[in-house]
Amino acid sequence: MTGQVLLVDDDAAVREALAQTLELAEITAITAGSFVAAKDRITAGFDGVILSDIRMPGRDGFHLLDYAQKQDADLPVILLTGEGDIPMAVAAMGQGAFGFLEKPCAPADLLGVLERALKTRALVLENRRLLQLVETGDPAARMLFGTSAMAEALRKRVRLVAQTEEDVMVNGAPGSGTSKVAEVIHLSSARSKAPFVKRAAAGLTAETLAQAVQEADGGSLFVDEITHLSPQLQLTLSETGSPAEGVRLMVGNTRDLKAEVNAGRFNADLYYRMEGLSVRIPSLAERPEDIPVMFRRYVDQAAEQAGLQKPDVTPEVVAGLMRRDWPGNARSLMSVAMRFVMGLPDDVAPDAALGLNEQMSLVEKSLLEAALRRAGGQASAAAEALKLPRKTFYDKLSRYGIRPEDFRQ
Repeated sequence: MTGQVLLVDDDAAVREALAQTLELAEITAITAGSFVAAKDRITAGFDGVILSDIRMPGRDGFHLLDYAQKQDADLPVILLTGEGDIPMAVAAMGQGAFGFLEKPCAPADLLGVLERALKTRALVLENRRLLQLVETGDPAARMLFGTSAMAEALRKRVRLVAQTEEDVMVNGAPGSGTSKVAEVIHLSSARSKAPFVKRAAAGLTAETLAQAVQEADGGSLFVDEITHLSPQLQLTLSETGSPAEGVRLMVGNTRDLKAEVNAGRFNADLYYRMEGLSVRIPSLAERPEDIPVMFRRYVDQAAEQAGLQKPDVTPEVVAGLMRRDWPGNARSLMSVAMRFVMGLPDDVAPDAALGLNEQMSLVEKSLLEAALRRAGGQASAAAEALKLPRKTFYDKLSRYGIRPEDFRQ
């Protein structure tokens, strides 16, 4: 057996005997005579387990258990009990202890419990390592927030598109973050180590386009608000495809481009070339359940950038967010998060006259309406999406005066 155990006991003789038992089993023993002496070893990154006596002068085993759980709720703590301390040990199990042993304990019993604890700890740390790899090695997971089905579908689409070398059109409502999605596509592609260059279509000339292409050599060039591109450059791109060999072209669009083509305001050939591989960003109105998730992530980012303490995102704040329409989408939500962190006035909380139940009702009502909107007014599908029994779902609709037929197209 391999691994390490932080052994905490104020009795030097017991401590030494237990350490010898562990070392004979090829377990590294880190010994400490008190909680104070052991404290600095108890961290979220500790890759072993803790074996501690319950009764110790000063800070006892219960204090150690509580401290360890605050550092890492998944850190196994095994408590050693003396004669008559069994009720205390049982209580400790209820508070999250991994196990307990009565002193003196047989080596086989001790090693059996430690083996299970060490395997559990190793599994937890490995899962965390893999999750970190996923988050850091997957730009879509790291940079595109949201837990809704639409958010996951967006990440999946981005990953698939990133694996091609074709030109890409990123569509979304104003403020939805077309440039960010384009950057995630770039970072998820084989070109991730090469430059990602962004340019606004408005005012772009043949010369500045050529300069941007040169800067993006081997990487990706993103042209935002493609409808603002001059007719001549639209024609040029429609005839040549990518602006230069070795550069992937991505464009951002926030308008109904098909309507622009029909009205003669956008080059049809360029439209059909670019729309072949496209990514659509759903608006916040389509996925309101992502608003609290995204807001919390933006608050985290804003607090880190500003070097400020992160304020609590309370149910009252969430209720205030959920009653907004958010026509500015992610960009507006990000701006509100920054002002929230800075303590600047903003309408992120509901009317103070509303109680907590009323505020939470606003959140619930908006989620019910959003589910019906996505399901095209089909109540059964909406109830299933929200994981609610049909009767419960209909009861809630009745409570808020919501009619499924109002959401049918």
